[in-house]
Amino acid sequence: QVRLVESGGGSVQPGESLSVSCVASGSTTGNYLMTWFRQEPGKEREGVAGFFTNTGGKLIANSVLGRFTLSRGNGRNTVSLQMSKLRPEDSGMYYCAAASPPWNFPWDAPAHYAYWGQGTQVTVSS
Repeated sequence: QVRLVESGGGSVQPGESLSVSCVASGSTTGNYLMTWFRQEPGKEREGVAGFFTNTGGKLIANSVLGRFTLSRGNGRNTVSLQMSKLRPEDSGMYYCAAASPPWNFPWDAPAHYAYWGQGTQVTVSS
């Protein structure tokens, strides 16, 4: 079992920056694809960025390319999402998810992720 806990988030104005972090605990000795999803009420969950813990490889959605970056925290089990030039459409609940290998699926498909955090809210509004 893997437990994921998100932190960060909050309310900012358009153009500002914000970071959210995800800490994994439990059975974390294996390799995982750790991915950030976001969801607004009434909309489908959208993949934002993914991180392969074994290689450090990263995946970024086109909608946030050039504005959002992923990084590994001080611990192997921490992945942070740095968000800059935020727009109102970036608002939503941000979830951290983890999937065990093999990763032979679309990285932004939520159904393939077994582990989920509780989410943290990001609101971008003037």
